[in-house]
Amino acid sequence: MKPLCRVCKTPLHRLLTLHNMPAMAQNFPDAAELSEDNVEDLKICECSMCGLVQLDTEPVKYYREVIRAVAFSEEMKRFRLGQFAEFVDTYQLSGKRMLEIGAGAGEYLDLMQAQGVETRGIEAGAAGETHPRIDKYYLERGSSPLPDSPYDAFFCLNFLEHMPDPKGSLIAIHTSLKPNGIGLIEVPNFDMILEKKIFSEFIRDHLFYFTTRTLTTLLEQSGFEVLSCKPVWHDYSLSATIKKRSLINLAPLVDQKLKIKNSITSFIKGYSKKELAIWGAGHQALATVSMLKMNVNFGYVIDSAKYKQNKYTPGSHILISPPSIIEKKKIKAILIIAGSYSDEVVESLKQNKNRNLKIGILRSDWIEEVS
Repeated sequence: MKPLCRVCKTPLHRLLTLHNMPAMAQNFPDAAELSEDNVEDLKICECSMCGLVQLDTEPVKYYREVIRAVAFSEEMKRFRLGQFAEFVDTYQLSGKRMLEIGAGAGEYLDLMQAQGVETRGIEAGAAGETHPRIDKYYLERGSSPLPDSPYDAFFCLNFLEHMPDPKGSLIAIHTSLKPNGIGLIEVPNFDMILEKKIFSEFIRDHLFYFTTRTLTTLLEQSGFEVLSCKPVWHDYSLSATIKKRSLINLAPLVDQKLKIKNSITSFIKGYSKKELAIWGAGHQALATVSMLKMNVNFGYVIDSAKYKQNKYTPGSHILISPPSIIEKKKIKAILIIAGSYSDEVVESLKQNKNRNLKIGILRSDWIEEVS
């Protein structure tokens, strides 16, 4: 049986096997341990659906821990200070509460705190145990609420690729953010690895290899809007700025419904029910007629489609008639609800012998009267 994608649970396709690879990147044996040090084959696969490249292997034993050597790099420190200052300034995060996911010993946490942000971190390993603002914690699907959540923002740097369930972890982050919460995520840049053919960038510790496209897809599937995604740090990393996606506001549609109702009331003023007809038995017309209870004021529905004629409109139960009903019943006003076919219906009605026929087209939230 083929292994399944850790994100979308569909079959993986084997791309490549690298032999004689170190079993762990953070295992440095001393002389007495050399005989116990192992190598293994790395099976590199691609998801047949989402395209995410990943290893077919179990995570290393310390995957919950962040182990960094960045404290030894002055260049990296300068880069992070500039990056964090820009992040805080762009999204007006000064004085706000921010959480680091995978804080290590707090190297980045302190640099972010220096930008005027109130920071906390979570770290499952021993590295953060002595830091006053780091809680011992690992984030995964089904986790209890994050310490002191909700937060205004978060950052997670070169840790997501280690997580066996990155989507579950991202969803857990999503639930711990305030509305419109901002995030900064970085992962190794697989676009660059492919371009430069750097096979040595594959390593057992990194379960996932993200391109701009696959990282964006995962973030969007986890409830985030991707504001930017670009290479940084000599192109070795992909840096994505994201925002917690808000639910769509449908209140304007309710307002539109009221506007339409008022427009119809004005259009039919002075006419009796038997003098009024609606042209159109498509889905827009059927929904409008039923929701606004237009069967109270309109006696007829007209449609050129013969298979609809002599049937009744769903919900509102108005008999659907052919266009000949206009002359037969001496209809005086017609409201067209036919979407993109409305103007075509107007042209056909203009050929009608009844020159006093009042014609209106229901547009988005108003009625256009045509002569």
